[in-house]
Amino acid sequence: MIINKKNIQVFFVGLKKIFNDALKRSEGQWQKVAMKVPSNTSTEDYTWLDDFPRMRKWIGDKFVKALAAFKYSITNDDWETTIEVDRNHLDDDQTGQYALKAKSAGRAAADLPSDIVFELVNNAFKNTCYDGQYFFDDDHPQADGTASNKGKKALSCASLAKAKASFGAAKQQMRRFTDSEGRPLDIRPTVLLVPPELEDTARALVTVERFEDGTTNIYRNSVEVVVEPRLTSPTAWFLLDTTREVMPFIYQERKAPVLVEQTDPEADDVFMRRKYKFGAEARAAGGYGFWQLAFGSTGEEAA
Repeated sequence: MIINKKNIQVFFVGLKKIFNDALKRSEGQWQKVAMKVPSNTSTEDYTWLDDFPRMRKWIGDKFVKALAAFKYSITNDDWETTIEVDRNHLDDDQTGQYALKAKSAGRAAADLPSDIVFELVNNAFKNTCYDGQYFFDDDHPQADGTASNKGKKALSCASLAKAKASFGAAKQQMRRFTDSEGRPLDIRPTVLLVPPELEDTARALVTVERFEDGTTNIYRNSVEVVVEPRLTSPTAWFLLDTTREVMPFIYQERKAPVLVEQTDPEADDVFMRRKYKFGAEARAAGGYGFWQLAFGSTGEEAA
């Protein structure tokens, strides 16, 4: 390739198309468990998550609920992936590798929401949410007492009794969640999120007619199984209600991934090191929605 401004521009236009094609074609599972929230500033305030919105009988003056004392906000982070292009490779027409790298960069950019969301899930037993408690915790404030959306039982399909002790108990516990005034929230779990190690157990739990001991499976077709390799614990499993406008997890996007390039022949890197650069940039972050929409078990105890 003759190294001039026009040819370099044509080369990088081609890389941009490859990047954008890969970005559009890659879809993750994060949208099954999280909601996308557009961001217009560096930090977004989520104190409004203090309680589920509910209607109440209007008698006398309207009731205005104060915001929670605990402040919950999500600050956007900067994300990037950068690739160098050696000028000698352009000069010698050795450019095939860069098409693959551009495709990989597009895939990496498309994977960003999944990386952020499922890292939230991995850390949900130790990261706080809008009420100041860990997202999965034993003592979330609820009405005049506390509620737990955390368990320890291993997911099991060995028998109806063991399925009840794990999956059934979690489902029942979620159905008992109430708002700050003690009214039932009518939580209806729809997704069972598991790591690859629990895929067979999870699928059997919601598909087989009878459990391993011959007992009838009352949980058949009750939820969708989502298997996610980004989950780091081989034993932890999660039950989620994803039917609401607000989801259990939040993907906050300030700037969607875009391809950027440094192709000026007069740039320092080109002059000193004969290196052009291209890559992806984004601004985004993740956080936690309503804890009432999720139950997490560490799976460390036998059912």
